[in-house]
Amino acid sequence: MNSDHGIIVLGGGIGGLATALALARHGARVTVLEQAEAITEVGSGIQVSPNGLRVVEALGLGEAFRAASVAGRAVSLRDHASGREVLRLDLAGLAPGQEYRFIHRADLVDLLAGAVRAAGVTIRLLQKAVTVEPGAPARVHLANGDTTGAGLVIGADGLHSVARAALNGTIAPFFTGQVAWRALVPNDSAHPAEARVHMGPGRHMVSYPLRGGALVNLVAVEERRDWVEEGWSRMGDPADLRARFAGFKALAPLLDRVETVGVWGLFGHPVAARWWGEGVALLGDAAHPTLPFLAQGANMALEDAWTLAACLAEAEQAQALAHYQALRRDRVSRVIAAANGNAWKYHLRNPLVRGVAHLGLGVLGRLAPERMLHQFDWIYGHDVTRSV
Repeated sequence: MNSDHGIIVLGGGIGGLATALALARHGARVTVLEQAEAITEVGSGIQVSPNGLRVVEALGLGEAFRAASVAGRAVSLRDHASGREVLRLDLAGLAPGQEYRFIHRADLVDLLAGAVRAAGVTIRLLQKAVTVEPGAPARVHLANGDTTGAGLVIGADGLHSVARAALNGTIAPFFTGQVAWRALVPNDSAHPAEARVHMGPGRHMVSYPLRGGALVNLVAVEERRDWVEEGWSRMGDPADLRARFAGFKALAPLLDRVETVGVWGLFGHPVAARWWGEGVALLGDAAHPTLPFLAQGANMALEDAWTLAACLAEAEQAQALAHYQALRRDRVSRVIAAANGNAWKYHLRNPLVRGVAHLGLGVLGRLAPERMLHQFDWIYGHDVTRSV
């Protein structure tokens, strides 16, 4: 058996790499086990709000991150057919020093991976974990037959986390009745530096620019009775996407440029009851999967990463892990509840109800724009780099 009494992080995504970097900054000896053959990230864009950006800055990556990302100027809610703006949230109205940015997942992963390697973290590829055994040391059993041990195993291994199963057993997820599509297209239509949410009956589509404005990220969500398996790797049919969102006339030029599109069913998972056990801890989607209706999945993983590393630097392991869960569980539960509540607001089917709701949003946006924007202060104003 290969025994290592340092720290093992399962998963080389945003949460896992940020955790490894934060731990290394505190002097820990860290190994990242990644099941893929290379540290890379499937997918497209993510939105990094001020709370997540604070962690990126605290990790020493602020300048490089800004160079790789687009500064968001606004969030614009729009009618699906006409493209008429219903509500505009001017992000310049955020508190001083707060920034909201758009970045390709792969670009953020590249930044983190480079910093992790420079910090002396060992990254082992083609290391698929099949089970985790809590203990002192904890053990990770790999698909290749090897077993490795560590004083702490951190499960940043996503929705299908084996570390979560070790602490909480297996709980079957449930289909939410929604399916998501994602694609990247050239920015031929001069899409501005804002997140646009086009709202329609039973569906909505989000668009925003990436990579200096050269690309537009598209995420489309529709309500359906049938579903596809959970995961990020299934490819869809661009013609099917265009047919299902044919009523989104304002987005037709972008939809016409879609050549490849991913599609996945959105499944609900409860927040894990146990985030830690003897020699094992969870973070990110392994602890609290989040639906993409508030753009907080990556931000919550970044917050987790900093908090866990800071707690471990301040106390004995069991006490540190208990403190970590106590600091994070209520916050992520509130964020998840808010995200779950957003979907129906975008998908109003009755034309009369939708018209009245959009009219109300527009009135509030004109009469109380600061109130509309600052409803998110509890999310964006949170700073985990100062609160442990």
